[in-house]
Amino acid sequence: MDKTKNQSGYGFGTFAGVYTPSILTIIGVVMYLRFGWMLGHVGLTASLVIITLSTCITFLTGLSISALATNMRMKGGGAYYMLSRSFGIEAGAAIGLPLALSQAISVSFYVAGFAEALVHSNLPVVGGWDARFVGLATLSVLALVSTFSANIALKSQYLIMAAIAFSLVSFFMGHTPDVLAQPNPSDVPPVMGFWPVLAVFFPAVTGILSGVGMSGDLKNPRRSIPVGTIAAVLTGYVVYMAVPLVLNRMVSDPEILRSDTMILQKCARWQMPILLGVWSATLSSAVGGLLAAPRVMQALAQDRLLPKGFGRGFGASNDPRISALICFALAGVGLWFGDINAIAPILTMFNLTTYGLLNLSAGLEELMGNPSWRPTFRVKAFFSFAGFAGCVGMMFMISPGWTFIALFCESLIYWLVKRRALRARWGDMRTGLLMFGARMVLRQLANHPQDERNWRPNILVLTGAPSRRPHLVEMAAALSQNRSLTTFASIVPEELWSVERAQGIHSSIRSYLDKAGIEAQIRVQPGADHWSGARELVRAYGYGPLIPNTVLVGAPAQPDSLEPFGDFMRLIADWQRNVVIIHERETSASDPDNPPAEPSPKARKRADIWWRGQNANGGFMLALACLLQRSEEGRNTDLRLCHLIDQPERREDAQHMLDRFLATARVDADIEVFVSDGRPAIEQINEASSDADMAFIGLRRPLEAETAIQYGQYFDVMRDGLRGIPLIVFAFAEEKVDFKRIFSE
Repeated sequence: MDKTKNQSGYGFGTFAGVYTPSILTIIGVVMYLRFGWMLGHVGLTASLVIITLSTCITFLTGLSISALATNMRMKGGGAYYMLSRSFGIEAGAAIGLPLALSQAISVSFYVAGFAEALVHSNLPVVGGWDARFVGLATLSVLALVSTFSANIALKSQYLIMAAIAFSLVSFFMGHTPDVLAQPNPSDVPPVMGFWPVLAVFFPAVTGILSGVGMSGDLKNPRRSIPVGTIAAVLTGYVVYMAVPLVLNRMVSDPEILRSDTMILQKCARWQMPILLGVWSATLSSAVGGLLAAPRVMQALAQDRLLPKGFGRGFGASNDPRISALICFALAGVGLWFGDINAIAPILTMFNLTTYGLLNLSAGLEELMGNPSWRPTFRVKAFFSFAGFAGCVGMMFMISPGWTFIALFCESLIYWLVKRRALRARWGDMRTGLLMFGARMVLRQLANHPQDERNWRPNILVLTGAPSRRPHLVEMAAALSQNRSLTTFASIVPEELWSVERAQGIHSSIRSYLDKAGIEAQIRVQPGADHWSGARELVRAYGYGPLIPNTVLVGAPAQPDSLEPFGDFMRLIADWQRNVVIIHERETSASDPDNPPAEPSPKARKRADIWWRGQNANGGFMLALACLLQRSEEGRNTDLRLCHLIDQPERREDAQHMLDRFLATARVDADIEVFVSDGRPAIEQINEASSDADMAFIGLRRPLEAETAIQYGQYFDVMRDGLRGIPLIVFAFAEEKVDFKRIFSE
């Protein structure tokens, strides 16, 4: 148990710092002025259901708050502090700003209740006063007291609690009034339904945020918040269930109950204690809001979410007087323009949103079970999630419109803070939450075998330094479009390997990719040489079902690379991967046969796909070409499906076969059938595609008896024979996927 005192603040205990402000906010204006009103609208049974349902949500939230508070070193800000340390500074701001606003407006709610009770008390003189001016005068006095001495404000609540207790005794000892005047029909409000009445009632059970809001002024928050919060909720529930039961026995006329807001006073044994209780409860609740709201603003300012001046503290107790002035102004505006029934639903939405996220935070922390989650007050995740579901469901049942408005405002705040890219000084649960989600997804993904409908190339790019092989980076970006799982890998010789060097290479690649707008993972792999490191990556890289199914490499440039290249291709075949090999023709201004073309981004380009139909390469290449065509770089590219046959009489059949295939495949491409003229096929392909911008060429599988050097020589002959094509995409498909089915369904 942490008993370390705060460096600033008052050092209140459980009773003064949590229980007292919480219970005095709970037993407040709604009980005195709206319980009869609630009974008149929905009856006794529905009233008890409303009380129980609302208290259940508050109780579950109190459990979640207790778990959160006992797992962290609580400072100022209450619920905002908990949420920002759980979901991050952006989510904390999205809730903290509306929370501070709602607590400031709640002061309007309570002061308006005090003014209404005073003006309608039938006391001499005050009956003719304007309730708004009474409220503003009262607010000014309370603001001065709470701003300059929270100690005096809280200690004065002992007297207020005694007054409230005496008023309850007076009410429970009361009886049915001898004379109850039947109200004028025009003064009787129309009957409201269950959910609108609940919206007015719910702020009565939100007092726990007043106690939590004093977290920075508590001597031992880890003990005080759980004990004080739960005790206040249970005490409030007992009182709330007893009052309507007794009142319903005294007064049964729903029209009187709906129209007479001071019915509790008329039923009490002594009427003056009820007035004192109403005044005391409303004033104490207002003081609770005036104490909590500025401290939330102060915490927001200290986290750089509000202007720095809002966070300035005064005196030895670090009183947030500037924030208190802002809250006073907000409360004054709410008091002038709204009444209790108008303000209550707005408070309900703000509080339900805060409650919901507090429950969600505690539930997720318990579900993930990270080593950092060690609350001394443990709550099963089920109860926290039940509280979250109850909050969300109640929000939509009360008012879908206000719910969406609240969510929109909070999302807007989240987005604005996200754009500021503030770096928090603390860790939060987001990384753990992502890891938890990834684990769940991986487990489900492992149980769903790969199928053609959802196939995409998960690419391992053996690029080394991206700036040295920009054509590989461009091709990977065009094929993935930031929708595939892509990894850029660099092989470092083992004798040069060190953690510092690997981190430097990683940072360099990350910087390059970020500037290019490419989302990818980075892997720096040690290896005896480039090809051995690449083979090791193919064997070992990946996690569970998330492994690269396609390897993207550049064509081997040195003659001594042909043998290790052949070994690499044999490994690709054995491990059932696909490989894409990019060969870009080297041109120079002095080469009269292949002069460099002037770039024209708006000109149409052409990509030839050489289709033999004998293996999986054709469907694989067509899938790659379609992905390329959808990218920003390839949107001006036309596809041409090329087919080479030996017999002229088969030309028409081949043409019809490809026409039918493309019609079924929904691919827009031209078809060209070439007839062999006796020359090697590679020469005819080179000649037919020399005017294309790129060509997709399939590679055969290594033969059983073929050595690595022999396969390397086969590839070298292919590349040399196609030297007239500007860019060649060699494709080799060995993944156990029927690529043709991608285009046949």
